[in-house]
Amino acid sequence: MAAGSGEILLEVDGGVAVVTLNAPDRRNALTPAMADELIATFDEVDARADVGALVVKAVGKSFCAGGDIATLTSAGKDPAAPDSYEGMSKIYDSFYRLGQVRVPTVAAVRGSAVGAGMNMLLAADLRIVASDARLICGFLKRGLHPGGGHFVILSRLIGREAAAAMALFGEEINGTKAVELGLAWDSVDDAAVEDRALELATRVAADPDLARAAVGNFRKEVVNGAVSWDVAMQFERPAQMWSMRRSAQ
Repeated sequence: MAAGSGEILLEVDGGVAVVTLNAPDRRNALTPAMADELIATFDEVDARADVGALVVKAVGKSFCAGGDIATLTSAGKDPAAPDSYEGMSKIYDSFYRLGQVRVPTVAAVRGSAVGAGMNMLLAADLRIVASDARLICGFLKRGLHPGGGHFVILSRLIGREAAAAMALFGEEINGTKAVELGLAWDSVDDAAVEDRALELATRVAADPDLARAAVGNFRKEVVNGAVSWDVAMQFERPAQMWSMRRSAQ
């Protein structure tokens, strides 16, 4: 089904929610309105107890070309103007909201991902990327400082050196290199990206309650700043005991 303008589509099948960026005429570049729809769609996913995983994909030749040029140009004229500030905040909030979705998330990436589009795929728990995809930070090339916590979410996957190469020095990578660096789990032919992402999502979505409990602790322990072993044991113990008791009933 479609939400709002149809630039964000949502389908749910077998416990997997598939959210599709559907603005191919502008290479799925994010406008504030599209970002609002995306956030509302993630809220809808979280409200459904039958959903155990989410896949984000895109229509057309680009996964996401970043922030919409008109939005960026308007913001550049007066970044402190309320409308400009709010518009950029919505774009930031859209990919940040993906990182807070209560189920495991997979980004199925074909074509190019640039700027905020990189932030979108980095916000997911896992990435499946076409071998010929073009992954480009791209902020400095546009004369912009990176935004949305880009340095943090990029470097936590690929480390300091690779993050510097991409975010500061403009190195572009493909899906094969993304796997080599640890930015993606698998690199496959363009036509196979979405099927591979759905295969993984379907696996974890088979038990939605467990998927939600597990990914919540995964993010606390690993993604949002690693914690010590003893703290991790305390995070995991109640969830594991809950799962054991549930299995015994």
